[in-house]
Amino acid sequence: MGSTRQMLVAGISVDVQRKDIKNLHVGVYPPAGRVRVAAPLRLDDEAVRLAVISRLGWIRRQQAAFKQQDRQSQREFVSGESHYFRGRRYRLELIERPGPASVSIRNNTVLSMLIPPGLDADVRADLLDRWYRNQLRAAIPGLLDKWLPKLDVQAPEVRIRKLKTLWGSCNSEAGRIWLNLELIKKPPTCLEFILVHELAHLIERHHNERFLAIMDRAMPTWRVSREELNRSPLAHEEWSY
Repeated sequence: MGSTRQMLVAGISVDVQRKDIKNLHVGVYPPAGRVRVAAPLRLDDEAVRLAVISRLGWIRRQQAAFKQQDRQSQREFVSGESHYFRGRRYRLELIERPGPASVSIRNNTVLSMLIPPGLDADVRADLLDRWYRNQLRAAIPGLLDKWLPKLDVQAPEVRIRKLKTLWGSCNSEAGRIWLNLELIKKPPTCLEFILVHELAHLIERHHNERFLAIMDRAMPTWRVSREELNRSPLAHEEWSY
């Protein structure tokens, strides 16, 4: 059994999770540079503290990079706003006219939203969210066809949700994966990385050496995709992974 606690090291709050693993891992996560340590059960607090201190320079560089990262402002869903789809920025164009509402890409630069007159911002937001959800749902079957044979796992149930703290999650016992709706706004390689990450959890629940070996074997470039996801513009909400 593992345990999780917080530790203050050189003024930095560190989440320490003890696991049945061989080596200690230190991670810094967006958007605010949260520090998380996965530590072997055999290491005491002082050993963990010294390991974090030895990496302070790297931790502070990562945190500084996240502070400089682009961040989207609160969206109001009006013409001229920038919205993202598959890693590209589009200019929102609202066109009011009678009839059913719809969303489409035009000229590879414009996210066009046809709406009945008088719709408020919340309704426009829901309309765009539904379009994003449909686009993400349509992308999933092809990705599963590609990656299930490589990982040699059974097809899971894949659901989409606006997750508040994670890009994805996996319930290996239920054979269910959740994907963050925000992923459809990121580059396609980022969506692919998160899906493969969660599929790998169907084999190994923990982020241990076996899990890393599964990821390395199935998707040798996964670290590049993870960095791309961390560098992409952050939504107004605070997502992390």
